[in-house]
Amino acid sequence: MTEFDYAELGLIAGLEIHQQLDTDTKLFCGCPTRLRDPEESDRRFTRFLHPTPSELGEIDEAALEESRVEREFEYLAYDSTCLVEEDDEPPHRLDQEALDTTLEIAQLMDMTVVDQAHVMRKVVIDGSNTSGFQRTTLVATGGEIETSEGTVGIEDMMLEEESAQRVEETDRGVTFSLDRLGIPLVEIGTSPDIRSPEQAREAAERIGMLLRSTGQVKRGLGTIRQDVNVSIGDGARVEMKGIQSLEDIDDLVRHEVERQVSLLDLAEQLEEREAAVGEIAAVTAVFEDTESGVIAGSLDAGGEVWAVPLFGFDGLVGAEIQPDRRLGTEFSDHAKRHGAGGIFHTDELPAYGVTEREVSALRDAVGAGPEDAVAIVAAAPAVAEQSIEAVAERAHVAIEGVPEETRGANEDGTSRYLRPLPGAARMYPETDVPPVEPDPTAVETPELLTEKTSRYQSEFGLDAGLAEQVAYGTRWPLFEDAVQMGVSPTLAAQTIESTVTELRRDDVAVEALEEDHFRAVFELVAADELTQEGVPELLRELAANPDQSAADAAEAAGLGSADEAVVREAVQTVIERNAGQVQKEGMGAFSALMGECMGELRGKADGELVSDVLRSEIQKRV
Repeated sequence: MTEFDYAELGLIAGLEIHQQLDTDTKLFCGCPTRLRDPEESDRRFTRFLHPTPSELGEIDEAALEESRVEREFEYLAYDSTCLVEEDDEPPHRLDQEALDTTLEIAQLMDMTVVDQAHVMRKVVIDGSNTSGFQRTTLVATGGEIETSEGTVGIEDMMLEEESAQRVEETDRGVTFSLDRLGIPLVEIGTSPDIRSPEQAREAAERIGMLLRSTGQVKRGLGTIRQDVNVSIGDGARVEMKGIQSLEDIDDLVRHEVERQVSLLDLAEQLEEREAAVGEIAAVTAVFEDTESGVIAGSLDAGGEVWAVPLFGFDGLVGAEIQPDRRLGTEFSDHAKRHGAGGIFHTDELPAYGVTEREVSALRDAVGAGPEDAVAIVAAAPAVAEQSIEAVAERAHVAIEGVPEETRGANEDGTSRYLRPLPGAARMYPETDVPPVEPDPTAVETPELLTEKTSRYQSEFGLDAGLAEQVAYGTRWPLFEDAVQMGVSPTLAAQTIESTVTELRRDDVAVEALEEDHFRAVFELVAADELTQEGVPELLRELAANPDQSAADAAEAAGLGSADEAVVREAVQTVIERNAGQVQKEGMGAFSALMGECMGELRGKADGELVSDVLRSEIQKRV
């Protein structure tokens, strides 16, 4: 990967963090916030969406482009789906639990809460919301966080509804699941203060820690998403959306800088060549007898081939601008937005069954010479024409430099074109939801996870690693409850972290264990009815039979706390079985026999008691 002087290039970046809140109900209705298996859906319905003008009569450019692609949207509904989610009933009042959590987050980032919060409609017609817009409200402004490279300002925080979850995409349209639609979501936008890829990642990590400190955010894949806005001095602002992992942020920023630098270099070369984009034209006749499987398949289905001459572009359409992505890939992204499978261009032809003769005939058909390139699309007539128009428009922009746009994050750290940047025309007031007056004094400032980690070390004597595991995990309230019962802090911490991990590795169904299971196990330990050594075995039993009580499971497995007489009998049995080793090694046999004794007792006795009895019995025999 090329290393850049980001200060010299004038790198500016900002973050948008989207985090689902862990509330009981959705933001504008009383439906639960749990996700469902699509197979549980009990009905379906379809919609076609179109953009609406703002209060000033303007239509957002991103929504307008989306509307050019004719698609049917299908929605999976469930027994928990209500009329609000189906957009057949006005939304209810803003959920108070979600608002309270948002106020806690505002306090952690030193933000100023608005006097009155008004719900707005944000036009979204990609099908991810049944209404054609997303409801959002500004809650706080003007905070900041610290990074090792300096302060990063927080511009604003919105409380909004999560979109529907995309399930499947077909030629007809997209299928969405309504279980996720309406889950409360906070969107946190930073100021453009970030000056390096590393600072972008560090800032995202810091915000993520603050969010988790509330204990009221959802965990797991898809519950938090990061968007990054990136530009360089002579480039343009680009928003990269849908970053699932913090580990990808710095690579995405680096690759976007690389892309903009490459596009600026290509623009300079195109200017020197006096490059231009010609008129699109149908060139189906050139490929009537083609052996290209892709093109022939399209023509057999009644399709056409359309082309655009790119004067002065020869050799540059195939130029790499990101790893494994070329200028031609950018053109292809735009064609795909209009339904095409992609494009072919002369920098890569002859290939894919297209012959040298066909390339020559193609150039002649559109008036392209040896210094020019030609891009083609093979698809249904309307799709082919719209797609090649999109390619031509993108080629015009390539001559100028870097376009402002919204891009999607790829798994390899690169990005792809999604749509134009949205503008102010996409927002207008929501008249069905009354404004609210947030009261930040009604909530307490949560303890930071970093502070919790330090407290667990100083107050409970946990080592740094275990303290961080517990504090950053989801079961820290359970840990504190166990310690309050009288359970050893180290045992409580190891049980909810290390023991669970070990059981999972042994293919134990730990996902069947609820907090009540752990709490009941800790109660037995606190009452001296279960030994520390018996905890893993009891959790194993409860995972296999989660409906039984911890006491019954312990009794059935013989995991009660054995008294000294029972322990001594078991130890004597082990010593007699290994009499020769004891006679030969004396106390040197202790370590090996200790493990065997614990296995003999199967978690029924405290390890310290077993150790004392074993030492005593060995000493009697040497």
